[in-house]
Amino acid sequence: MELCDLNKKQIDRLLQDITIEEYQSYIPKLLLDSRQTIKKIGIGLQEKLNKHKEEIIRVEGLWRLEEELFSNGIKIIAGIDEAGRGPLAGPVVAAAVILPKGIFIEGINDSKKVSKSKRETIYEIVMREAVGVGIGIVESEIIDDINILNATKFAMIKAVKELPCIPQYLLIDALELADIDIEQKGIIGGDGKSISIAAASIIAKVTRDRIMEAYDSLFPEYKFGVHKGYGTAEHYKILKLNGVTSIHRKSFLKKGD
Repeated sequence: MELCDLNKKQIDRLLQDITIEEYQSYIPKLLLDSRQTIKKIGIGLQEKLNKHKEEIIRVEGLWRLEEELFSNGIKIIAGIDEAGRGPLAGPVVAAAVILPKGIFIEGINDSKKVSKSKRETIYEIVMREAVGVGIGIVESEIIDDINILNATKFAMIKAVKELPCIPQYLLIDALELADIDIEQKGIIGGDGKSISIAAASIIAKVTRDRIMEAYDSLFPEYKFGVHKGYGTAEHYKILKLNGVTSIHRKSFLKKGD
């Protein structure tokens, strides 16, 4: 049956079952339809397809650093990033991710630029499709003992050691790791320049958020599930009322906080 023989409701139902890659075979027919409501469907599909093509180009750009390494014979590349350097409470979490070459993950980016629901979706894709994922967690007590920078590096090293295979090269957001014998490069703003680092950024962020949401049930009056341990005005207000918990970073709190 031709599209011209279908009404809008039938066309809407038909289009629900096609992939975005199939849009192109329907768009010309929809745009040539004499009915304005059907033409609008075609215009909408064309806009979605254009955005999808732009996203493919953007994600392909995130592969540039990895492609340079691949061209030099390096096959196993791990991207590394962390979440939670700044909060007053909770751990710092690092992730190391090895992605299969050329994988397209729609919406992947620096975790701070991705919505919570989209982060959760990308998290599931990365955990399912990655060659390897390693996670390193360093709790507040150790952060107080060795400072946040050293704790962050420690978490990153732990994440690398949790990978199922040893990477040949590490792409790290902003930092370099002296205590690990793997060739590496620290990249300022790496989570917006490397797909491997962006994937690690998502894994670290979602993992840490889930940890803080779990702490929310243990310390409900502190609302860790809302502010995730960061120094919001509400968090400081709660601290003044209730004092610090066992997961607060004492070295981050000024006297009187």
